[in-house]
Amino acid sequence: MSADRVTVRVLLLFGDQAEIVAEVPAEDRAAPERYPAAEIAETIGVPVPELAGMRLTAEVGADHRLSGWRRA
Repeated sequence: MSADRVTVRVLLLFGDQAEIVAEVPAEDRAAPERYPAAEIAETIGVPVPELAGMRLTAEVGADHRLSGWRRA
């Protein structure tokens, strides 16, 4: 069985964290979730400062946490 992938956007960087939201209409969007910015940047091969505003896809785990980051 394959994992579900979702499209997300990095809203901004807050310290060493990236604030991530699902790319859905604003009225359907949950509050931003924070993930380690360095982990995401290393996975997709960009410097941390370039993450802000970037569109990505990620796998949704059984615990609803995201992983398997890729550029959208």
